[in-house]
Amino acid sequence: MKVLGVLGGMGPAATVAFLARLQALTPATCDEDHIRVLMDMNPQVPNRHRDEPGAKRVLGEMAARLRDMGAEVLAMPCNTAHAHADAIRASGLPFIDMVAETAAEAARGGARRIGVLATPGGDALYATALEALGVEPVRLNIAGRRTFLEAVFQVKSGDVGAGPQGLMRGLAAGLVEAGAEVVIGGCTEVPLLIGVGDVAVPLVDSAEVLAAACVRICLADIATASDARQG
Repeated sequence: MKVLGVLGGMGPAATVAFLARLQALTPATCDEDHIRVLMDMNPQVPNRHRDEPGAKRVLGEMAARLRDMGAEVLAMPCNTAHAHADAIRASGLPFIDMVAETAAEAARGGARRIGVLATPGGDALYATALEALGVEPVRLNIAGRRTFLEAVFQVKSGDVGAGPQGLMRGLAAGLVEAGAEVVIGGCTEVPLLIGVGDVAVPLVDSAEVLAAACVRICLADIATASDARQG
């Protein structure tokens, strides 16, 4: 079983929700079956939009610190910060790419037009990932991006009530009306506001996809050993 290092805190509520998903998705019958997690919950990471050099530096430091603590594979439940994945990979550890995993999951069913609910930075990352898969991204317009950020910042301030929920449902509905066959929740605050029952097409939760990938990768050696014994 590999030790998972988590670069967290962007934001704190989304990180806690991700850890809950990780625990829920792990096939376990006792404490010892669960994945050991080393986490740096760092809400002081510089703003991923306004201070990219600062964010890159701090994320690189976090990755190196987790490596030195004993992490063997890294994950980060923040889509926007994946713009600085190179700084994290500089630690020398494998890094589970949340954006690539989620884009692949969303395209797996054959959808040709996939909507993206994400920050401007996350939206750009998903557009690139989806286009590389031959899929057309359906993106928020300028007004929609402003509304999206409004909803996300309400979550970060502790409000996950009817106001931001309604904003996020409206944005998802707009993507569906624009032709999206699947919608990606490409920001870890999205699933704190809406779920599969709130969208008329399949909703792919990037936090859930990342948690599932962490379980698969961290437990891969155990699965291989079990298969070998059965063989």
